[in-house]
Amino acid sequence: MSNPVMSVDLAGVELKNPVVVASGTFGFGREYGQFYDLSELGGICVKGLTAQRREGNPPPRIAETPMGILNSVGLQNPGVDAFIAHELPFLRQYDVKVIANISGNTPEEYGEMCEKLADAGVDLIEVNISCPNVKAGGLAYGTRPELAAEVTGMAKAHAGRVPVMVKLSPNVTDITEIARAVADAGADALSLINTLRGMRIDVNTRRPILKMNTGGLSGPAVLPVAVRMVWEVHNAVSLPILGMGGVSDGDSAAQMMLAGASAVAVGTVCFADPYAPIRVRDGLRDIAGRQGLDHVSQLTGGVRPW
Repeated sequence: MSNPVMSVDLAGVELKNPVVVASGTFGFGREYGQFYDLSELGGICVKGLTAQRREGNPPPRIAETPMGILNSVGLQNPGVDAFIAHELPFLRQYDVKVIANISGNTPEEYGEMCEKLADAGVDLIEVNISCPNVKAGGLAYGTRPELAAEVTGMAKAHAGRVPVMVKLSPNVTDITEIARAVADAGADALSLINTLRGMRIDVNTRRPILKMNTGGLSGPAVLPVAVRMVWEVHNAVSLPILGMGGVSDGDSAAQMMLAGASAVAVGTVCFADPYAPIRVRDGLRDIAGRQGLDHVSQLTGGVRPW
């Protein structure tokens, strides 16, 4: 059994190991920092940020499913300026890469946030293009190639030397079409998948369980969909990929990497087990070691199709 090197490169950012915690599931790290040293992680993708403070959607906004959760939290966050002033200094106490996730209503909002975050010194910016596009009649940026490309170009123009990673929505006919569009627009990396749109209904009240009727499905149930989409995108573009969607242990993380991911993000499982990211890291090391690999990155793209 080998002792593989665990560091990986994600769009020019060196992570000490391939495990990142996914946006929206780890807050700004303060609560989880009570369980273990956050420096154990490869990266922290913070809760989604918007230009102004948002209170989010009314409850109920979380619903359990047999193998995951539905959420319609609605991007509750303190706003990008408050993050830079109060949360980023806390995170900088740790030896961990900080990834800022941003959502905007217009391309200009994305640009303004990228500029502020780049000046503040975050390591990577994750651009969430799965939010309503006010200028396009409520369409999501992530469902139309030309809109996804427009936001990507704006983000790149304002992010300076900070790499831009675009987060792709699975709620499309062909995810590779969007991937190619943002790659052509200059994206440095891709993250996928975001949540799948779902719904649950209380049969007694006949009302949807979530106040907003529908929400985003995440957790182990979406893993096969996520692995398939990572594989498709890896074969379509040459950008590094942060794979996510149902990663909960070393095996599921290894599947993501074999499909083409350079690193993985651990999300929903953190609600049930705060130590899950550490378990995933150790599980990946064990799998790579058992296979005699010198470097965990040798898993990336290693799937052997029939």
